Amino acid sequence: MPEAIDENPEIKNTKIKHPVEFYATGETTVFASRFDQRFSFCLYVPTAHDAAGAAVPLVVIQHGTGRRGPQYRDAFAEFAEQHGCIVLAPLFPAGIGDPDDLHNFKFIRYGEIRFDEVLLEIVREVGDRFNVETGRFLLHGFSGGGQFAHRFAYLHPDRLAGLSIGAPGRITFIDRERPWWIGLKGFADVFGREPRISELADVPVQMVIGSDDVETWEINNRGHSNWMDGADAAGRTRIERLGALRDNFAAHGIDVRFDVVEGVAHEPMKVIPAVQDFFAQLLTGGERS
Repeated sequence: MPEAIDENPEIKNTKIKHPVEFYATGETTVFASRFDQRFSFCLYVPTAHDAAGAAVPLVVIQHGTGRRGPQYRDAFAEFAEQHGCIVLAPLFPAGIGDPDDLHNFKFIRYGEIRFDEVLLEIVREVGDRFNVETGRFLLHGFSGGGQFAHRFAYLHPDRLAGLSIGAPGRITFIDRERPWWIGLKGFADVFGREPRISELADVPVQMVIGSDDVETWEINNRGHSNWMDGADAAGRTRIERLGALRDNFAAHGIDVRFDVVEGVAHEPMKVIPAVQDFFAQLLTGGERS
C-alpha cells in the first residue's frame, strides 16, 4: 500500500483492501473524464449503494462561475445518505481555449465543445462504475449553473427526473423570435435540432433564489463575453429575470415551484435546503413524476 495511504489514520484500520476502493466511496476524489480529460468530476457515494442491489438515484449538481463542485457535493452528503442517492459534481474548468474565459459552459456550446454532451458522457461513466440510475437524474445549478441547467433542459428533458434552476443572471426564454441565447431563434443552427419544449412540461421544475439577490454588477456587464443586447429586457436583477422565466414557462404549459428564500442574497449554499426539499419530495413520491 502506498505510504500516503498507510499513514492516513482514516484508512489504516479500514477493511477496504485497495486504496482505489476507498477513494471511490463516500466523498470521492476527483476523477478525470474518460471522454475528455479536460473535464472531471467528484461524487458522494452513500452507504446504501450496493453493486448487487437496487440501483440508486442520481443527483447532479452543476457548479457556477466559482467552480465549487466539491463544496456542493459535501453540502449534499447528508442528503445522499438520508435518501440513498449518488451525488455527482462535474467540473468544467475555466480558461479552456481562452485563458481569461469564465463562462463558456453556461451557453452549452463553445467551439467544438458541447458541454451537454460532456455531462451526459460523465453520467454514463458514473453508470458504468456504480449501480446508479442514469436514464433520468435530478439536476440543480445555481447562478452560472442555473444558466447551464435550464439550457440543458431545452435539449435533454428526457434525461431529467427533476430540474432546479437557481438564480441565473442570464436567461434563455422560450421565444422563437429572439435570437439565441436570449431566445430560441437559431437554436437548431447551433445544436443541430429543435428545442424539446413540449417534453419539458413533463419534468418537475423548481426555480429558487434569495429574497435579497439584487446586486447587478455581474449581470449587467455590457461588452463582456457573456453579454448580448436584450439580456436585461426582462429586468435588471436576478429576481426579476427569474420571475419572468417562471411566467414564460407557465405560458408554455410548464409548471414551476418558485421558492424565494428570505434574507438570502446571491449565496448558493443558503438555498440548498430549499433545493433538497424539492428533490426529497421527488425521491419520495411527494411531487408529480
